Amino acid sequence: MKHYRKELWMHVPSRRAFVNITPQVETCLTESGIREGLLLCNAMHITASVFINDDEAGLHRDFERWLERLAPEKPYTQYDHNGAEDNADAHLKRTIMGREVLVAVTAGRLDLGPWERIFYGEFDGKRRKRILIKIIGE
Repeated sequence: MKHYRKELWMHVPSRRAFVNITPQVETCLTESGIREGLLLCNAMHITASVFINDDEAGLHRDFERWLERLAPEKPYTQYDHNGAEDNADAHLKRTIMGREVLVAVTAGRLDLGPWERIFYGEFDGKRRKRILIKIIGE
């Protein structure tokens, strides 16, 4: 069984954003040479997420509004975690959106549904963060 590991680095200039990372993940799969197996993609920071959904701007705005209703950024004083930091809402948003995705690899391609794309969700941006890509298979 072959294995492949790579880190992608993200630097989102805004506090929150959704970034389609499917092309970068596909590049990793090509580099790996693996044709059949599994691909794990996960955010290596507790205020960022990796998830699968549709690449549609209206849906992303819906996510933003929904997450902000569930875990509003302000007032910062509403969270016990906030003190030296102001990112308690980002921790909660990450929990809701998830840490990772696992995607089947079939015939050297990501086995995604017709509209599925892999996204990096940033909830406390303005600094560099890592995404781990790990692929195993033949």
